[in-house]
Amino acid sequence: MRRFCKTLMGALLVVAGLHVALAETDTQALQQGLTINGEKAPVTSVKQTPLEGILEVRLESGETLYSDSEGKHFVVGDLFVNGEQGLVNLTQQARDKDRIERLAKVPQKDKVIFRGEKTPKATLMIFTDVTCPYCRKLHEEVPRLNEMDVAVEYLAFPRSGLKSEGARLMSQVWCASNPSEAMSAVKRGETLDLAADCDNLVADQYHLGRELGVQGTPAIVLPDGRMIPGYVPADRLAKILNIEG
Repeated sequence: MRRFCKTLMGALLVVAGLHVALAETDTQALQQGLTINGEKAPVTSVKQTPLEGILEVRLESGETLYSDSEGKHFVVGDLFVNGEQGLVNLTQQARDKDRIERLAKVPQKDKVIFRGEKTPKATLMIFTDVTCPYCRKLHEEVPRLNEMDVAVEYLAFPRSGLKSEGARLMSQVWCASNPSEAMSAVKRGETLDLAADCDNLVADQYHLGRELGVQGTPAIVLPDGRMIPGYVPADRLAKILNIEG
């Protein structure tokens, strides 16, 4: 219990150096008027929380702050509800819901998709980098996942940035007439003789990943919006999805 309290206190750190310029005290004013160290903050949304007078402030980086209704004080950390089932992380639930909604807006044609012959029992969306060793290792598990009727939908996330070799190679993959074949070829270490003029698509997915909290690859997003960082074997993923191998 002492360890939990210490962790919770560490999460609820008051943010220093924040100033809010508000003409009004409503959510619209908070979204438009938040400044950090004299610069306008990149606020994407302001919502009510179950706590009276406390607002949830989401930033473009995916970070969440909690503000009083006047915008004078902030805390950083996760908001929990202490219910009959124990502690429930409301902040994490909101992040997961946001991932589902944002990823649902990505057109199928903009993904590199691997699926079996049957209708998938579940779909994993994976932010990948073709130069990432663990991404390549995970890709070797994709046929096994497809055998278990788990579809894989790849999104591009060049972990070294948009000027990296990974970004160039993924532009080739996303531009290919058969992106899935191109993806497998590049992850086997083969060279593609293709144009790399799909930079905007790769860039859009890279920025989306950053906004959703992706920090490295592979980043596996489950159907309920939870995100698992790093390599996970197919059989373990099936257990997480409650699918029998």
